[in-house]
Amino acid sequence: MKTRINRSVRLATLGLMTGSALLAGGVAQAQEQGTVNLAYVEWSSEVASTNVIAAVLEQEGYEVNMTSLSAAAMFQALSTGDADAIVAAWLPTTHADYMERIEGDVKDLGPNLDGTKLGLVVPEYTDVDSIADLNDNAELFDNEIIGIDPGAGLMSLTEKVVDTYDLDLNLRSGSGATMTAALDSAINNEEDIVVTSWTPHWMFARWDLKYLDDPEEVYGGAEQIHTVVRNGFEDDMPGAYAILDAFEWTPEQMGEVMLMNQEDGSDPYENAKQWVEENQDVVEQWLDS
Repeated sequence: MKTRINRSVRLATLGLMTGSALLAGGVAQAQEQGTVNLAYVEWSSEVASTNVIAAVLEQEGYEVNMTSLSAAAMFQALSTGDADAIVAAWLPTTHADYMERIEGDVKDLGPNLDGTKLGLVVPEYTDVDSIADLNDNAELFDNEIIGIDPGAGLMSLTEKVVDTYDLDLNLRSGSGATMTAALDSAINNEEDIVVTSWTPHWMFARWDLKYLDDPEEVYGGAEQIHTVVRNGFEDDMPGAYAILDAFEWTPEQMGEVMLMNQEDGSDPYENAKQWVEENQDVVEQWLDS
């Protein structure tokens, strides 16, 4: 699911800045206010993470502009300085080509989330644990795998899975929305279903699910989501740089925010502010690093 946002996050509470300080290199330094320009792609995971780090930066006295771009434009904006930072670089595979093109203009601060994954997912109650066992249980799933958009990389990988395991199940394309709707219906009726999915995704926060083992490792290993900043950002805004450098959370925490964003009429930025307010123990780890 993709959520669209393109707003300036305005400085909300100047009073919070009174006496606030940032520990940088073990020395408390008073923060300077400034504007941080964040770019992101409209993936539900990146909507969640970008809004959360924006809410934290705003809490610490910064003004934050968030701009939704295509992946190519996002990395280009970072290389030209039109964007200061992103928390949305999927590495080492998904965004590798973009990073190679601009590596001299940016600094990779490392992963802010570890444990991304692609694969086939079933409800926890389903008595199947491996892709290799799907043929023997094909009738449980009406002889089909529920997929997403036909052009998605996940679907191409799943086509390879079907060939590699010589599956008798048909891969049915649709969209992220139709996939989660089918999953919702099956679980409500305590039926078995197998779907294409990935982590982080809000559905893991809503339902008890499990990945099927992939003994042939067709889906490959896990990726990480990295924070990347433009060259010179550390010198220009050392306080904001330190916060972005320390930003790190789990797929489960991201899933909480993503699930909040699925509510009808909800505002991803307001949801991010609520999560930040309710998880100050986590946020303090980013501020005190």
